[in-house]
Amino acid sequence: MEFTIHYQVLSIVFVTAIIMGAVANKTNFCTMGAVSDWVNMGDTGRLRAWFLAIAVAVLGVAALEASGKVVIGTSTFPPYRTPNLAWLRYVLGGLMFGIGMTLASGCGNKTLIRIGGGNLKSIVVLVIASACAYAMLWTDFYNTVFNSWISASTINLGASGKTSQALGDLTGLGNTGVGVALAVALLGFAFASRDFRGNFDNILGGVVIGAAVIVGWYVTGGSMGTAWKEFADFADVKPLRVETQSFTFISPMGDLARYVMNPADTSLINFGIVALIGVIVGSFIYAVVTRGFRVEWFVDAKDFGNHAVGAVLMGIGGVLSMGCTVGQAITGVSTLAVGSLLTLVAIVAGAAGMMKYQYWRMMQEA
Repeated sequence: MEFTIHYQVLSIVFVTAIIMGAVANKTNFCTMGAVSDWVNMGDTGRLRAWFLAIAVAVLGVAALEASGKVVIGTSTFPPYRTPNLAWLRYVLGGLMFGIGMTLASGCGNKTLIRIGGGNLKSIVVLVIASACAYAMLWTDFYNTVFNSWISASTINLGASGKTSQALGDLTGLGNTGVGVALAVALLGFAFASRDFRGNFDNILGGVVIGAAVIVGWYVTGGSMGTAWKEFADFADVKPLRVETQSFTFISPMGDLARYVMNPADTSLINFGIVALIGVIVGSFIYAVVTRGFRVEWFVDAKDFGNHAVGAVLMGIGGVLSMGCTVGQAITGVSTLAVGSLLTLVAIVAGAAGMMKYQYWRMMQEA
């Protein structure tokens, strides 16, 4: 029975990811595109859609916690609310990821969407980013290159009596109240624009992506996830174990690389791998049904180089910051973690800075 419950969890994640992929393809939900529209054209439509997704996710988590359906403590994957605030890790990783997603023409989620739509360039990005994420997660690369000096900058909030880095815990106002207040502010920003209110796709994309994050938290942290965890602890069963988590796409790329190297070991299949594949499938289905499937390859060596460098920065930066524009900037922010907010700001800053640099280079060459 417990194994049945577990596979039900992964099945729900897979179906949710398919819907997420199809809707993101239809609505052109893209966080890199959101920053680009804002920086280059002053258009905030997709930026508001991104913030709407955050607002929906924050409200969902607040409701789940207030009702006791899900407990999002300090032991989620990744540990968003840990009392150890590794601020330099979040900022540096976020900057790297923001620069990388600009060079690679999209974040982790957009890379999967583009693969489903027939973009072969994004397959190359996925392979390179997966290799780099694997190195960060499953080799000594992180310890050798980053850990010694990154860990020295970590602030132990527990030493000052704080239980976690969530805004509600830090301020003493409670995560439910702070979450509702933040969500209302974000909703106000999103719907303040008449153009946004009249754009069905932007609203649909924001609502569905945010709702998908809620589903992830619920099925892994709710009664279904709890039943599996209790059984796994009792029977000491490790294969396919699901932690309390929701959608993120960079560390799953590293997990996918590990699984590809050991395809017979089904114990390596987890939430992230299932979600990653589901998004590609959903995007592919939508592209085929709407006849939008288009094969695309690199224009020239420079185009390949930009995407390759971007993929490296995404793979390393995404793991370093413990998440991407979905994993930290939506899923992480839904927990009100300060680290997630720092990562969100750093990603936007890195992407905006690289876009400005690219524009400057273009003008110089012209």
